Amino acid sequence: MSISEILSAISHRPWPIPSGKWVYYQEWNQTIFLHWEVKYDALRKLVAPEMELDSFEGKYYISVVPFSMQYIRPRSLPAVGFISNFHEINVRTYVLKDNKPGVLFLNIEAEKWISTFIAKQLSGLPYEKASINRNKGNYNSNNLNKGFYLHIDFEIKNQLTSKSDLDKWLTERYCLYLKKDNRLFRYEIHHQEWELNEISIDNLKLNYKLGEVHLNESLPYIAHYSKGVQVLAWEREVIF
Repeated sequence: MSISEILSAISHRPWPIPSGKWVYYQEWNQTIFLHWEVKYDALRKLVAPEMELDSFEGKYYISVVPFSMQYIRPRSLPAVGFISNFHEINVRTYVLKDNKPGVLFLNIEAEKWISTFIAKQLSGLPYEKASINRNKGNYNSNNLNKGFYLHIDFEIKNQLTSKSDLDKWLTERYCLYLKKDNRLFRYEIHHQEWELNEISIDNLKLNYKLGEVHLNESLPYIAHYSKGVQVLAWEREVIF
């Protein structure tokens, strides 16, 4: 899909596309969404007080999102395969600021040292290296520094012909937030609406301990798979 086609697909967005030129192109491909319901008090301790926790029907969620980052590049430069393509895992929750719902990354892991370093320097996001590999039907990660790991064997099922309000709430997010050095930043993004498939989880082993939240052997409350989206990102905005 061309850039102009991506930019023209806006009916699903909750607010207009940002003014100004986008600065990065990237693709989030072969994405697995694993969503757990968590307690408010435990989650509140993980999120800066300047951000409101977003909830769906009074329930709060953390998601583990393994995917393959591909073709990431600045607007004016081509993608470079050995840097631009790598596997990544985001652990995220859902927040609000100025009535703009977005995501907050609680942990970000990437497969390659050079990609981890460059992504961290350019984006400011807290990327860290992990050992990650994937094959058809499985995804494996091991973060020795923190003791985090993920192993999932899965099968992709039918595409969802209609999505629930919760499906959309968990996936259709068009900004992300970062609190760093007593400053709060917002990163605006745009992509077409996610196409979601059902996913059958045959085996799941993971360990992500974040404060009082411990994601381990329990199956997620809800899970999805997507072939991916093409993403445009804008320069980050300083909120304060």
